[in-house]
Amino acid sequence: MDQATLQFYQTNAEAYAKRTFTSRQARLMAFLALLPPGAAILELGCGAGGDTAEMLARGFNVRPTDGSPEMAAVAAKHLGRPVETLLFHELDEVGAYEGVWANACLLHVPRDQLASVLSLIRRALKPGGVFYASYKEGETAGRDTLDRYYNYPSQDWLRATYAEAGNWNSLAMERGEVRGFDDKMAPMLFVVARKAG
Repeated sequence: MDQATLQFYQTNAEAYAKRTFTSRQARLMAFLALLPPGAAILELGCGAGGDTAEMLARGFNVRPTDGSPEMAAVAAKHLGRPVETLLFHELDEVGAYEGVWANACLLHVPRDQLASVLSLIRRALKPGGVFYASYKEGETAGRDTLDRYYNYPSQDWLRATYAEAGNWNSLAMERGEVRGFDDKMAPMLFVVARKAG
């Protein structure tokens, strides 16, 4: 994880947690519809824990994690349960989850490390497991006005990077826009992949 980006979330955890999100609700519900009832879900980059709360309310077995200890503490307070601090490269489980939800977090992984992180996520999924992630679309890595690093992938580059990470039974990609913490609209890529098996 880029240190300046991690520092941003450590410093701004409380302010970031106060944001409300409605645009991703439909994507979360579509993701959950692909999973069996009570499925084990790993959430990466859980932020303030809003998505975790939604999944728990629907009876799913969720492991919320975040790369920032400060953000994890905010989420734990909100959820009333422990939230682990986990950096992506520390994921070491094998075949543990039916689903992995990684909303707006893998977009901070350095380009030369993304395939490796995706392979760890793939390994953590059970055969047939479903993996959701979102990215800010672009052509080359860069920083936003808040000095956060983004990998800014194109659709073709992202498809190739997922392929490099291992065998997926299916990979669906959609485009859209979201308003970021910097209050700017950004083009996004929303990816749903299913592990082969």
